[in-house]
Amino acid sequence: MATPQAQLAEIDPVWSRIRGEAEDAIAAEPLMGGLVHSSVLHHQSFACALAYRLSLKLASDEMPAQILREIIDGAYAAEPELVVSARADLVATYERDPACHRFLQPLLYFKGYQAIQSYRLGHWLWQENRRDLAYFVQMRVSETFGVDIHPAARIGRGVMIDHAHSVVIGETAVVGDNVSMLHSVTLGGTGKEEQDRHPKIGNGVLIGAGAKVLGNIRIGDCSRIAAGSVVLIDIPACKTVAGVPARIVGEAGCAQPSVSMDQTFKGE
Repeated sequence: MATPQAQLAEIDPVWSRIRGEAEDAIAAEPLMGGLVHSSVLHHQSFACALAYRLSLKLASDEMPAQILREIIDGAYAAEPELVVSARADLVATYERDPACHRFLQPLLYFKGYQAIQSYRLGHWLWQENRRDLAYFVQMRVSETFGVDIHPAARIGRGVMIDHAHSVVIGETAVVGDNVSMLHSVTLGGTGKEEQDRHPKIGNGVLIGAGAKVLGNIRIGDCSRIAAGSVVLIDIPACKTVAGVPARIVGEAGCAQPSVSMDQTFKGE
């Protein structure tokens, strides 16, 4: 008969691996035992652990962790896709970030991962017409993680935001699946218009550090935006753009720039 750990690994390999890494972390650093037990080993599922972690990070004197935990638990029960996306984001972070050596790290330490899972909560609240609570979550994400994502923005799964400091994603922005972006990226508008005014980022796009993509423009699937670029026009699929203002400087160089994370350009 299979052991409980083997059964868990078969049913939920991501959660099984996180628990194993948590036990290893405590063995290597006993002083982390309290945090790791309360954040991981105390919980029966990945969803429960994530809800607990986010509730602590978003809590304030205005909104205690217990109330936030109940809100997040309710969201995950009502919309399982939130947890599916969280798993995809975690695996994406592990696969693409060379500083990530364990599944445990994003859950406990990486503010880019925690910020996007908090955004997902805010987006669900927005869709449920709980707008003030969604704005509260947006505010706390900005205050806690230095990331400002409007809860109405639409973001796919398998997304990695590396370092994440000063990332801004506007209200009508759309981000596809398997996108990677680095710190100080802005997906913003170009004026005071109130309608559809933010970028639409395709699947598999890599956005370099400090890049600004402005206006209701489309970035084609599997394109690369070089660090520090300012993109103001539509970009076809599978291209590399660079400069201020950005222009097409070549092909993307690979099938999935967001996965390879190669930000160098060797020319044609």
